[in-house]
Amino acid sequence: MTTSPFDADRPPEPPRDGRRRRRRAGRRGDPNATVPDAEFRSYYGRPIVKQAPWGHEIAYYLFLGGLAAGSGLVGAGAHLTGRPTLRRNARLGALASVGLGGVALIADLGRPERALNMMRTAKLTSPMSVGSWILAGFGAFAGAGAVLEVARPLLRDGVLGRVGRVADPLASAGSAFFAPPLAAYTAVLLSDTATPLWHESHRELPFIFVSSATAAGCGLALATTPPEETAPVRALAGLAAACELVGDRLLERRLGEEGQPLKEGHAHTWHRAARALTAVGGVAALVAGRSRMLSAASGAALLAGSYCTRMAIYEAGQASAADPIYTVRPQRRRANAKSAAGQGATQPGGEWPTGRARE
Repeated sequence: MTTSPFDADRPPEPPRDGRRRRRRAGRRGDPNATVPDAEFRSYYGRPIVKQAPWGHEIAYYLFLGGLAAGSGLVGAGAHLTGRPTLRRNARLGALASVGLGGVALIADLGRPERALNMMRTAKLTSPMSVGSWILAGFGAFAGAGAVLEVARPLLRDGVLGRVGRVADPLASAGSAFFAPPLAAYTAVLLSDTATPLWHESHRELPFIFVSSATAAGCGLALATTPPEETAPVRALAGLAAACELVGDRLLERRLGEEGQPLKEGHAHTWHRAARALTAVGGVAALVAGRSRMLSAASGAALLAGSYCTRMAIYEAGQASAADPIYTVRPQRRRANAKSAAGQGATQPGGEWPTGRARE
């Protein structure tokens, strides 16, 4: 055995018995384990899905658009059943709501011309493009109805009277036609994004938004119209509140652990308030009878409940995008289900791991 001039500087080595020793693997939780327990982490701790670049103005638009749709529907029903005060208040409320909603939308876009650019094309596969045309159509008929209400003293006789008698039912029919799509398309728009909670809520969210919009429209009518004309509105308000609460419960049950963002932070506060206000407003509307004070209180509760519903969904969605676990866990669950069925993650006949159906 040859030696080196540096051997004298080497530290002494322990005697070897010629056997290869295996490194003992530590048990889970053992502080002396060679490999630590794996933890869920994303790349450099960053979110996997980018949050929607929307401010709270979009949440306001969701509420105001629903309120406009509900008011338009109530106004059409009032015109059909001969309730002039209810018709006038609902039409003016629909125009004010859709106008304020447009202002909130433009405020989030930053420049007014961006809102006009959305009207340059019509793309049926884009909820945003379709929603822009729905908003424009509803706004036109709501504006016509409001103008007719303001100018009604001038439309009694002559040519203007004949024009008014033709335009009045057209305005109500147009508002009733565009009201349901206006209330539902925002839910479709949210569900079409990659935000985990919004995407996973695609089944129940349209029903919740339509019910909430109807409850808001009924609430505005109850708060602004004498009880003598609101008997059908009170019944509709109770039904809409019940449908919203049932849809919310079904959504929470189906989401399971994926609905945790609705139980944390600001979203949880908004969600609890929405449930309480909607329930109180619906019950109060059914028992209000001819009490003007109780009708107004129930209407205010329904309006506040609809607003809290939109804020809860908005806050919970943004929170789910910030936490990568709500992106990875549904993907793993779908991949495991496909593996158990003997299919690959991208095999035809199901969904991709992201949840979007293969085209």
